[in-house]
Amino acid sequence: QVQLVESGGGVVQAGGSLRLSCAVPGRTFSNYVMGWFRQAPGKEREFVAAISRTGITTYYADSVKGRFSISRDNAKNTVYLQMNSLKPEDTAVYYCAATPSGRMVNPRVTNEYAYWGQGTQVTVSS
Repeated sequence: QVQLVESGGGVVQAGGSLRLSCAVPGRTFSNYVMGWFRQAPGKEREFVAAISRTGITTYYADSVKGRFSISRDNAKNTVYLQMNSLKPEDTAVYYCAATPSGRMVNPRVTNEYAYWGQGTQVTVSS
């Protein structure tokens, strides 16, 4: 079982910034494609961003492109989501996800990910 430990959520005013972190202790972190998803109340879980195992390739949802940035530090077994210019519509529970890179076909698809974190709440007030 792969454990994903998220942190960094909170309450912020519109226009503010937050950085989420997701640690994957005790694993060969560099073998995993990592993703961030979010789920707002009453809505389906949606793709936010993903990053290849080397960090060279990144993917973003159109709704966050230019505002959010995903990165990873393979030496620290951690992936980050820097969120800038936050909007009230970014309010959701944010989930970190991982899957072995050899299994990944489409990093934007929820079902492609084998492992999930517990989620961290992000609330953006207007």
